[in-house]
Amino acid sequence: MRSEPAMRSVFIWLFLYAAAMAFVESAVVVYLRWLYYPDGFSLTVQSFPVKTVLIEAVREAATLVMLFSVAALAGKSRAERAGAFIFMFGVWDIFYYVWLKVMLDWPAALTDPDILFLIPVAWVGPVLAPVLVSCGMIAVGILLFYYERHACCIRTDMIVWLLVLGGCAIIFASFVFNTGMSGEDISGTRFRWELFLAGTGMAAGGAWRMFHSPRLKNKEQRLKIKSGGT
Repeated sequence: MRSEPAMRSVFIWLFLYAAAMAFVESAVVVYLRWLYYPDGFSLTVQSFPVKTVLIEAVREAATLVMLFSVAALAGKSRAERAGAFIFMFGVWDIFYYVWLKVMLDWPAALTDPDILFLIPVAWVGPVLAPVLVSCGMIAVGILLFYYERHACCIRTDMIVWLLVLGGCAIIFASFVFNTGMSGEDISGTRFRWELFLAGTGMAAGGAWRMFHSPRLKNKEQRLKIKSGGT
């Protein structure tokens, strides 16, 4: 049971790091809005210079590298590192909107559309959608880390991978294949909720199958975890 306080400590630091990273991300967005929307933010994508778009895409990639790096330091095994990364990503994404609400009083509602990512293409959807995904990621990250730290085997058969990866692919499609967009205006975007909910259901089913009825790992695997092996 000595591992439980240590695990709580790890997640406290992971949470603080992700929330702080989210503040940095939100601050950059605040500056961009001041620069490109001096008369107030609108749901129109401005024609940014190519160099600016490239820098923004690299910045997003750099943020993921930073999360990967901290997760690599936090976990003893691949499963723990994956859990730490998934947990931090969820916290980071939620607090990104929390800080924007604090600094800009935006979004006014969870149904407000937003441009979520630029990698590999622009993702567009209501704020509620990524928040729901992030809540699921936080839960999965904690369970993955917890089961691995306590030497429990989770199910990772073909059905699990098909459900999780298939669900994620459908969720991705719901963000990048939107209808109702007029040129650079995203205010008329109709989010594909049917795709999003179908993908979320598939991924949730895969997660349930993954964590349902875990069993204790054998002695050799438990010793490997304690020694910090992968």
